[in-house]
Amino acid sequence: MQTPWEYRYSQRMKRMKASAIRELLAVAERPGMISFGGGFPAPDVFPVEEFKKACISVLENKGPEVLQYGSTDGYVPLREMVSRYSIRSGMNIDISNILITSGSQQALDLLGKIFINRGDRILVESPTYLGALQAWNAYGAEYITVPVDEYGMRTDLLEEALRTGPKFIYVLPNFQNPTGTTLPLERRMKIIELADRYGVPIIEDDPYGQLRYEGEDIPSVEILDSRVREQNGTYTGNVIYLSTFSKILAPGLRLAWVVAPDTVIRKLALAKQGTDLNTSAFNQIVAHEVGQHGFIDRHVEVMKKVYLERRNAMLDSLEEHMPEGVTWTHPEGGLFLWMTLPRDLNSTEMLPETIEENVAYVPGEFFHPDGSGKNTIRLNFSFCCPDKINEGVSRLGKAFKKKLAH
Repeated sequence: MQTPWEYRYSQRMKRMKASAIRELLAVAERPGMISFGGGFPAPDVFPVEEFKKACISVLENKGPEVLQYGSTDGYVPLREMVSRYSIRSGMNIDISNILITSGSQQALDLLGKIFINRGDRILVESPTYLGALQAWNAYGAEYITVPVDEYGMRTDLLEEALRTGPKFIYVLPNFQNPTGTTLPLERRMKIIELADRYGVPIIEDDPYGQLRYEGEDIPSVEILDSRVREQNGTYTGNVIYLSTFSKILAPGLRLAWVVAPDTVIRKLALAKQGTDLNTSAFNQIVAHEVGQHGFIDRHVEVMKKVYLERRNAMLDSLEEHMPEGVTWTHPEGGLFLWMTLPRDLNSTEMLPETIEENVAYVPGEFFHPDGSGKNTIRLNFSFCCPDKINEGVSRLGKAFKKKLAH
């Protein structure tokens, strides 16, 4: 029976689709299921005791403040903490350049709200982060895609894409979601050079930048852009930078931040007021309490050891169990790697068969704006312990071998 609402949905609802990852969460809860589908940090390294102490402390000392409405821009001491970290990494900003959001997903949605008109073209890597596509599809975005290889966006193909007049470039340079690739310094510089030549700004999404397990850190696109434009590294605003506490503290906080020119921050704050007034004051104050005195740096080192072990377990298991013709990336950090199957295998069609083997993943086509990449898969290695990783990869290998045999 149809309700009186059926004919009253907005036109943008036609562009909204359920997240393939969210749909997989129900499957992941089945008994015996091993899921490589979600982008979950390891729950066994969450700093539970530190959060327990922080909650008690802020309720005892700042009870009325933590339970009250907060500023739309965000809790000032937390913004100051983010500013100090950003300056330490090489950015030249202050708190007027920072907005605290309810997770990076809200940041992406707010950017879509203030920048994207229906039909605007956004230049993205292909594949790219599914959450960005979900956020911007609702605003009518169209996509210009640049393929990636084992080193990230192919900048040799970027200029041709820029000639089509995108509104901005969206890029994840560090341990990209979904592929796990990292843009080398020379490619970052090429993006900056071409973006400047064509007058196209950049949105840099960097949720995993602190989670490097091997190799040398590379300066962010924002830092490099500022160095190119001003010898002293003064923030010029051509790059809007996003990051999050989800991967370095806990995703349940739903806390992230945007670094942008103060004029853009004011527009984002205006859009945010119509969305949620302010990000949870309680969560912000507790996060600030936990994050003081260098705790985040120490905690990140603990996470890196755990994730390195799990990444290595997955790489070793793939070598052992995958049939000939299957390839994968070797991420230097982050939470994911990218698998490519022989062309005649469709990872979406195969998912029910692997679920029968009690192992799940995210089909790669959902990360491609044009629906290509049907023989690709994103695998998460941060959530499961090494024994489960080996067992899950063994089950995947079994399913792929069976399909190839037929």
